Amino acid sequence: MTANVVVGAGPAGLTIARELVACGDDVVVLEADPHYVGGLSRTVRYQGHRFDIGGHRFYSLDDDITALWHELLPGQFDEVPRLSRIRFDGRWFPYPLQIWPTLRILGPRRSCHIAASYVWARLRPQRPEVTFEDWVVNRFGRDLYETFFRSYTEKVWGMRCDEMSKDFAAQRIRGLTLAGVVAHRLNGLTGRPKAKSLVERFLYPRHGPGQLWEAVAAQVVTGGGTIRMDAAVTTIERGERGAEAVYLRSGERVPVEALYTTMPLRDVVAAMDPPPPDGVCIAAAALRFRDFLTVAVVVDRAAVFPDTWIYVHDPDVAVGRIQNYRNWSAAMVAHPEVTCLGLEYFCNRGDEIWDAADEDLLERAERELVVLGLVDPGECAHGMVVRMADAYPVYDADYQTHRRTIRTWLEASVPNLQPAGRGGLHNYNSQDHAMVTGMYAVANARSVERLHDQWAVNTAEEYAEGGGSNVAHRLVPTRVLKAPEPGSQGPTADGSPTGPVEPE
Repeated sequence: MTANVVVGAGPAGLTIARELVACGDDVVVLEADPHYVGGLSRTVRYQGHRFDIGGHRFYSLDDDITALWHELLPGQFDEVPRLSRIRFDGRWFPYPLQIWPTLRILGPRRSCHIAASYVWARLRPQRPEVTFEDWVVNRFGRDLYETFFRSYTEKVWGMRCDEMSKDFAAQRIRGLTLAGVVAHRLNGLTGRPKAKSLVERFLYPRHGPGQLWEAVAAQVVTGGGTIRMDAAVTTIERGERGAEAVYLRSGERVPVEALYTTMPLRDVVAAMDPPPPDGVCIAAAALRFRDFLTVAVVVDRAAVFPDTWIYVHDPDVAVGRIQNYRNWSAAMVAHPEVTCLGLEYFCNRGDEIWDAADEDLLERAERELVVLGLVDPGECAHGMVVRMADAYPVYDADYQTHRRTIRTWLEASVPNLQPAGRGGLHNYNSQDHAMVTGMYAVANARSVERLHDQWAVNTAEEYAEGGGSNVAHRLVPTRVLKAPEPGSQGPTADGSPTGPVEPE
């Protein structure tokens, strides 16, 4: 019996399945993970504790999505006050920037240098404005950039700021300037902020984001759908009408009527049998991802720091961000006398951190917490490590060309396949965007004509400083191609990895 087959039980895949069962359609969801639904938005359990793979704020500029979250998980969202700070040079700095407390912490001499640097940058801005460094220095001055932007950015993204496109800064921290920060604080601006970085409260499920996706999975099953865990798809069988079946790692053949894929777009192409033309295969192989791991540590102390999460700018430790799950929701921690922290490391498969043994990563996490002055030696009782491959799509100079090549071929040769989600579209979507792409995919599959463009969700380039949009678009950094030095090969767009600023 053929059915609607959904590959992946993350936000996009489960949204697709929910839409299909609501229409009375048969649906089978194939999830590679043996234990958890939710993809990157899962909530992992460890000895009664719960923790996220990164933190996931529930905040959307789409009121319909916000209403849907409440419908899916009624009465289970808490409104969480955001407290996130920067840990740098043994001191705590407010984030988002609060200019007067920041200058007070830095002291009068450093503050004067920062003020002078800001004035100089406004009088003599870098032109043309090409790189991430150019963009930030022009709006904050070089001293503030060197203090609060460069080290953390290069740690997380694995790229030098003078090699990174300004597009990421212009989009991700749009509307956030030194003058804007001062105005926000002095005038007590209310209403929806123009820069997402200034959001001070957000929704959060009491038992973590996985609570929502577990509830959606239960709705799918109650509605007649099937969710199969530990069911990794290895092959997509093509025929005259497009996708005819998928094969699982076990060798089982699952016939399909319509196929929805949220697995990485690169892997979708690689799974095709017979394979696509060489140009499509080459384009798919060129798509790359940034990997990510979380070291969850149980600390024998009721309170470690009051923040929901902190950014770690210190270059002498590898950790980029630390989540304090108790401060997202007290229900995330099993016992009131302990705290559960999540140390986040942005890495690539095959590098030192990714390949390290779990026990070595736990030792590193405790050592870095001690170096940062957050815990005392011996306070980290135990913990676990979760690795997430293909967490963040890499945006290099050619990724858009590769996506277009693959999309054109899929629409012509596999018309009954609808991709969706972050990996499926190779687009750095948040979970609200992923849900929208899933809805669009179902609408397109059920129509004789394409009603929506799920590939375009969260990709519009809108850089109007101080402007706004009712859609939360996001870009991730792209490597800038600079002219090579005479006699050298010069740098290339090598797909250096990317990663998130905000935890979601």
